[in-house]
Amino acid sequence: MSKDSVQDGVVVSMEYTLHVDGEKLDSSEDHGPLQFLAGRGNIVAGLESEMIGMKIGDSKNVVVLPADGYGEYDEEALMDVPRSQFPKDMPIEVDLELTVRDDSGEGRYARIESVEGETVRLNFNHPLAGDELHFSVKVVALREPTGEELEHGHVHEGGHHH
Repeated sequence: MSKDSVQDGVVVSMEYTLHVDGEKLDSSEDHGPLQFLAGRGNIVAGLESEMIGMKIGDSKNVVVLPADGYGEYDEEALMDVPRSQFPKDMPIEVDLELTVRDDSGEGRYARIESVEGETVRLNFNHPLAGDELHFSVKVVALREPTGEELEHGHVHEGGHHH
């Protein structure tokens, strides 16, 4: 089985830039190519599906709609929490990002939407929920995954776990 194009079970290295609303949000220029194991949901679905079949050196611009990206914006995913629930020494400011543990101890991403008196409003939407994602991508390398990567379903870079 040749690994000359992006397909399920191939480790893909890609250069990419992400724009949302005309603003550059993220780029591999800042931290080198991104590696991901195709077909395992390591990257947003809408981008991955568009990359299947790309070969080394291929570039593509992909627009990912919210449903295939970080989901639609959910007006219900807001929660008012009394200030007293937060650590005393925590700076409570709008746009602060934090991890909130739910009852089962699972960490959930949240950010502070607003602060009014003793009430802090948390927003559990992903920052990019409801946004159209404009990616430009270029495949720079393809390789077979190691057995461990296949077993774990994601790439191990430099031997440390994410």
